Amino acid sequence: MRAALLCDYPEEQWHSMDLCAQMLLSHWRMDRRWQLDPIRPPFHHRVARLPKLRGRKVAFNSDRLLNRFWDYPNYVKRLASQFDIFHVCDHSYAQLVHELPAERTGVYCHDIDAFRSLIEPGQEPRPGWYRAMSQRILDGLQKAAIVFYSTASVRQQLEHYQLVNPDRLIQASYGISLEFSPIETAPSLFPELADFPFILHVGSCIPRKRIDVLLDVFAQLRDRHPNLRLVKVGGDWTSEQNEQLDRLEIRSRLIQFHNLSTHEIAALYRRSAAVLVTSQAEGFGLPVIESLACGAIAVVSDLPVLREVGGEAAIYCPVGEIATWVETVDAVLVGQRTPEKSLRLAQASRYSWQTHTKAITQAYLQLGAR
Repeated sequence: MRAALLCDYPEEQWHSMDLCAQMLLSHWRMDRRWQLDPIRPPFHHRVARLPKLRGRKVAFNSDRLLNRFWDYPNYVKRLASQFDIFHVCDHSYAQLVHELPAERTGVYCHDIDAFRSLIEPGQEPRPGWYRAMSQRILDGLQKAAIVFYSTASVRQQLEHYQLVNPDRLIQASYGISLEFSPIETAPSLFPELADFPFILHVGSCIPRKRIDVLLDVFAQLRDRHPNLRLVKVGGDWTSEQNEQLDRLEIRSRLIQFHNLSTHEIAALYRRSAAVLVTSQAEGFGLPVIESLACGAIAVVSDLPVLREVGGEAAIYCPVGEIATWVETVDAVLVGQRTPEKSLRLAQASRYSWQTHTKAITQAYLQLGAR
């Protein structure tokens, strides 16, 4: 069978989405029953080329919309007869289903954030054009023959809001790359971090990540541990976050990295004093299992999805309760009781990209046999 793997535009730099697509592609190709082709059309820069808008975020976002809703759909429309199966790697590209044979197309739904303005308009008010865009994506998701999901929490949300027919839902949990292990493979990396302890955050700076909590917690911990540093991997500071950094006077204690390899991120997990996940919402929380696989101590928000992923191997704090976070992380820093390393490694070992890929390919084989 011939399958098309519809990937995100790399220019958008959604690293977690790119990782999921990359891992699926590499493991799916091992199955000789399939001929697999990744689909990534060229990204066209139009608005960003205008002299008055060049370099501005609004220009890039305008080009994103044109590429997502005009170029990419027209590109895949020509492929409909060339493949037996189509797999959309990221649900925020589900508008592509409108241009494909829906009965032979599946979509991976990572979370329901793209639909918040439709299902919870009071909590996430958006302009009419944005809601129309979200509705177009949701309509595509609802047309797909299969919708994959990562955790029981995501399934519960999809069912609660009646976003997808439950009969079309299939679980395919994420996995962990081989680089994420407790074995130190590159001791010479990051020499600038060798002389002090640090807490680590891996991920973007979007609102649901609650970076404000992360910065407040670190500021109070710094007063107790003067040598402590905060290492941030990924994300671009918002104006509000920049103001908070200056107000708390912690910018000099912050080290930020971008575009690190999984090999480099694993090295940071292993050397961290604690990995913090302060989010108020997640679809899975890859940094939780990645850090546990490296033997790190994960202190994370007490969300059903993160309890599902981290089990008894992570430490949980209520979302946004700064004082509790400070006391909990401080206890970790001074060496008080934490989950045993063997428990942390065992929890992470439950997840593999091989199992993830098998769940997806089996679903498509059954779909093709109908």
